[in-house]
Amino acid sequence: MMHVHMIVVAVAIALFMRLLSSATALSSQPATQNWQSRWTRSLSAFVVPPLFLLMTALAVVIMGYSSCHEWEGYLSYGISISFVILAIALWLYLSWQALTSERAARNHSLQTIHTSFGPVSSRLIDVPLAFSAQVGLFAPELVVSEGLIRHLDEEHLAAVLAHEKGHQHYRDTFWFLWLGGLRRLTLWLPGTNDLWQELLLLRELRADRWAARSVDTLVLAESLLSVVSMPLKIGNTELPDAVYAGFSCPVSPSRLSQRIDALLATENAENAAEPSGNLVSQHWVSMASALTPLLTIPFHH
Repeated sequence: MMHVHMIVVAVAIALFMRLLSSATALSSQPATQNWQSRWTRSLSAFVVPPLFLLMTALAVVIMGYSSCHEWEGYLSYGISISFVILAIALWLYLSWQALTSERAARNHSLQTIHTSFGPVSSRLIDVPLAFSAQVGLFAPELVVSEGLIRHLDEEHLAAVLAHEKGHQHYRDTFWFLWLGGLRRLTLWLPGTNDLWQELLLLRELRADRWAARSVDTLVLAESLLSVVSMPLKIGNTELPDAVYAGFSCPVSPSRLSQRIDALLATENAENAAEPSGNLVSQHWVSMASALTPLLTIPFHH
């Protein structure tokens, strides 16, 4: 019964880790909190439990089914290999979506937009909606709508494009594809959707802070308010349904308020600092702990 016990214990540990870590990550979110520390806590809480389950399933698959108790061996092996195959299928599907979106973006003409921080190459789509996003996976491209260019003046358009440059710098489309796979794989774990929304918010805050290096924060805040005030649908035209990270992603009032507050707040030296060494160490220790099920493989007989 070793493999069944291993799976049951892994599920119990994952539930405990998620309940404990999500409570810590989501309980304290003041505007003065270091955003990078908040990102580190939320990322650990989101990733470690599903990764621990995935490594447990992979360990059982590598060890093979037990012949001592045939029904137990087939049951545990079947559950584990199904979980691994589901994870691979999800990531392949999301990768296919991203690559399809990237190919679709390349069907549009490539334009050069001149901004205060230099020229920016972008795919231009002829829709009246205000839309800008990084689209794709390994080599994401900036996509901007005619509606956005008509809606914003040069200064505010430059702020939006600086935000998109932040998404490109952090390779958000690539990393959030993998995180999105973990989310779909373990939606049943408590706190998954809340942590996902938190990571999406922090992703935008991070890109906002990157943009604030080259454009005025007030202008960026005005651009955000201007873009989100525009409709998401005009007639039969809707925002593209694609794998992207973008300024135009729909935001709830609370998320919008947090982004505006973060942009307008004057950050002190403590806010601008990197996360503490202890927090970073805890993050990597928790990530490493998710791999511990693989240590059982050499002891399998």
